[in-house]
Parts: sequence; C-alpha cells; structure tokens
Amino acid sequence: MLHEEITKDIIGAAMTVLNDLKPGLDEKLYENALVIELQARGHTVEQQKEFSVYYHHQLIGTLIPDLIVDNKVISDPKIASAFNDTHIAQMLGYLNITGLQVALLLNFKKSTLTWKRIANEHKEE
Repeated sequence: MLHEEITKDIIGAAMTVLNDLKPGLDEKLYENALVIELQARGHTVEQQKEFSVYYHHQLIGTLIPDLIVDNKVISDPKIASAFNDTHIAQMLGYLNITGLQVALLLNFKKSTLTWKRIANEHKEE
C-alpha cells in the first residue's frame, strides 16, 4: 500500500491526540494538536497550504488542504457523524490539484477515532 508507514503514523498520532483531548472540541483544535504530534514524531507538516486552481490558464480559485505530511499524504481532520461522498470527493479534488496520491480523512467525533484512506490511482508517483 502506497505510503503505508506514513498513514499508519498519522493514524497513531491522531489516536494520541483524541485520547489526550477527548471528543467534543472544534476541528481546528484537533488539527493544530495533530501538527504538534506529527512534528514530535519527526514528520514535516504543512498546514493550510494554498494551491491555485486554473481553468484554461486562468486562476479560478484556491484549494487549501488542512495538512500535508512529508509532502506525500494529505490529512484532513473532521468532526462528522460519518464520512460521506462529499468528504471523499473533496479529498479526490485535493489529490488531483496537488498531484499527490494518498489522502487520509480522520474523524474525531467520537471517543474512538475512525479514518478513511483515499488513493488516487490515476496519478503516478
């Protein structure tokens, strides 16, 4: 599985954050704590990096993934009852624009972390 070690470490870091902070906080707080935890584990983390989106060579806007870990995996903390098609479509859009291949949705809603790995099979490493 592509970037398996990084995704496992992101999940482990997210579990640590959730165990320490408990459920019920704002998404941004989990995101900020996850940055601290991942950096403590030796990862490079870019937070809220902007990517320009063009249509026919004209700028139409920007996409801003929450976290990019080791310049390889997009990580997006959520507070949701469950992941839905919109969450998955958003991750696929991020993968297409960034050129990365793997994204990881993390759900901090309950006391047990849930996650979903999304891979863009059409991109070459």
